[in-house]
Amino acid sequence: MRRSLALAALLVVSSGVVACSGAPGAPGSGPASGEKAPGSINPPAASLGPAPTMRVVTSGLTDPWELTWGPDNFLWATEKVGRKVDRINPADGAKSTVLDIPEVSSSGAQDGLLGMAFAGDSVFLAYDYSPSAGPNPPPPGPDTEPPPDLRGKIVRYHYDKAAATLTAPTVVLDNLPASADHNAGRLVFGPDQKLYYSIGDQGNNQFDRACRPIRAQDLPTAAQVTAKDWSTYVGKTLRMNPDGTVPADNPTIHGVRSHVFTYGHRNPQGLVFGPGGRLFSDEHGPKSDDEVNLLRAGKNYGWPFVAGYRDDQTYRYANWSAAPGCAGLHYDDYDLPPSVPLGPTETQWNAPDYVEPLKTIYTVPTGYNFQDPACGEEFDLCWPSIAPSSIDYVPAAGAPNPALANALLVPSLKNGAVYVFKLTQDGAWVGGDVVQLFRTRNRYRDVALSPDHTKVYVATDSEGKAGPQSGSVTGDLDNPGSILEFALTVPGQR
Repeated sequence: MRRSLALAALLVVSSGVVACSGAPGAPGSGPASGEKAPGSINPPAASLGPAPTMRVVTSGLTDPWELTWGPDNFLWATEKVGRKVDRINPADGAKSTVLDIPEVSSSGAQDGLLGMAFAGDSVFLAYDYSPSAGPNPPPPGPDTEPPPDLRGKIVRYHYDKAAATLTAPTVVLDNLPASADHNAGRLVFGPDQKLYYSIGDQGNNQFDRACRPIRAQDLPTAAQVTAKDWSTYVGKTLRMNPDGTVPADNPTIHGVRSHVFTYGHRNPQGLVFGPGGRLFSDEHGPKSDDEVNLLRAGKNYGWPFVAGYRDDQTYRYANWSAAPGCAGLHYDDYDLPPSVPLGPTETQWNAPDYVEPLKTIYTVPTGYNFQDPACGEEFDLCWPSIAPSSIDYVPAAGAPNPALANALLVPSLKNGAVYVFKLTQDGAWVGGDVVQLFRTRNRYRDVALSPDHTKVYVATDSEGKAGPQSGSVTGDLDNPGSILEFALTVPGQR
């Protein structure tokens, strides 16, 4: 297996932006109080020595998406395209199917069976479905298209630990926005006994959805909440009671209380609780500026007017959906037709509830070359981002190494690595250097920690392209559809 620990600057997705650029910015960190300060990762990182030994726990999964260490000390995984929940013995890799959900609609893109969260004798699952397709939609094939009425659903199952079964499904919330692009889908159960769910901007304003507006800044009206019209829930983090109702202590935003906890997100695929009940998220940037965020009730995270910091570097909102004759335009990620209107610059736009990210990956200045000829036709593989696909937390107590104590783990889709973001002591900011671990030629989808925090388990995509610095631009992955095990240590440090 070819491995490298050089830091890559790569990304999975693009959006309707005006792309300029330069060299990646210098790293920085904020004060312990969490006040805003500029910061980014500055590639390349110093070599950290040989990669830890990797063990393939199991393989043959069809796009594992959520990976969770269950209360029975087994690994549990959802298969996005496989439409099933698996229970995996971490010792020998033996796996069994706990649940099949034929209702799941999966085109092989970003829709399918997604998030999973344990909560006492309940397990919550999030998946996409088509109201018009009936209970048994056809399995995805090479030419499968997502249904036009694709929706999202959260369902609660009764969990019997002794029997390792999931039964008695009860719908918590349905008719949620869903898409085959920028679908988000992360689901966590918080220490406050509330359920949190992330929904992306649906991939609007780009590619074949270029003429659909981004609604990440739109908020529900009281009438929409009463009517259970969740159409404005795109680009949001939701917070709900276990029965799907709106908590009485949810934020009132612009005079309305709904499921919306935070808004202004692009594609936030990671959610995790850290110290003091803080909720952290990561999300995909356009060509640069992936973000690590600390989510605060009722706050606005800027998309589509801001990507990364509000610094007027690289990104400016180009609103394809507002262009006259949009349907007749050819979408281009680099050359903007004069009829496509530009939004305000990042610093011209302002909102009283706007919050800056804790960290960007990466911030690059205006003038950066996003069409690097070193990547041939695969320019996106060299964009300065990592495509963060989830997020986990290593607590200070019991961490195997001080460098990993009180830190966030962020897996990368585009360069097969896990990034370590060290938190300040109070957990309110990212400080210090960012460490890169477990580099392989794979696309990392999710991570899970063993209870003693000595091992990290990584779920890999079944297909897709890894970046050139991980050894492949052909889509040939070393361990497709697998669960990998690594010792949670920092190379060169013991």
